[in-house]
Amino acid sequence: MKILVVEDENKTAAFLKKGLEENGFAADLANDGVTGAALARQGAYDLIILDVMLPGQDGWSVLKDLRQRQNHVPVLFLTARDAVPDRVHGLELGADDYIVKPFAFSELLARIRTILRRGAVRQAATMQVADLEIDVQGHRATRCGQPLDLTPKEFLLLSLLARRVGQAISRTVIAEQVWDINFDSGANIVDVHIHRLRAKVDDSFKVKLIHTVRGIGYVLEDRSKG
Repeated sequence: MKILVVEDENKTAAFLKKGLEENGFAADLANDGVTGAALARQGAYDLIILDVMLPGQDGWSVLKDLRQRQNHVPVLFLTARDAVPDRVHGLELGADDYIVKPFAFSELLARIRTILRRGAVRQAATMQVADLEIDVQGHRATRCGQPLDLTPKEFLLLSLLARRVGQAISRTVIAEQVWDINFDSGANIVDVHIHRLRAKVDDSFKVKLIHTVRGIGYVLEDRSKG
């Protein structure tokens, strides 16, 4: 499989290329956004690793241009931009994953393989699970047509669960994705926010959508028809 790495820091780009090739991938490099966008538009890649802060054209606009062209190649943001609004924005634009620098290559590789197993999927403007609808670009969510009053972190958490609907996500992964916490003490933060999210998404409705997976974490799915 072929991966495009769009990264302007030469040492990081070389490290990524070497690591990917050692693990059986073919990798091309682009050191600026304009070149990266041009290569991405050719449609010859199975996945793109994309920085945000790039010369010429930033990563946000590169991804936005691809999605507007109905190019749904999987994109993984790898960036130092670690604020929650940045993560939300990346997902809203149609990114498949978001990793903050500094990073562990083993984790990056695992994320890449997970994305590739899912395959390229069209990033819809909305995601729907039962009567829950998430307007990704509008940053809104409704249940049975009723608006849910979510904070930015709650929306990011719900979006993460919805993008992997039916798939159990560990507390560690949730903590890293939403709060940039990669140690065990982050589990309590996850549990507290899941409790608050359930209060808004599930408590007023008969069918519950957010479920605990014992020993793992949480999953978003409709079990009413199971």
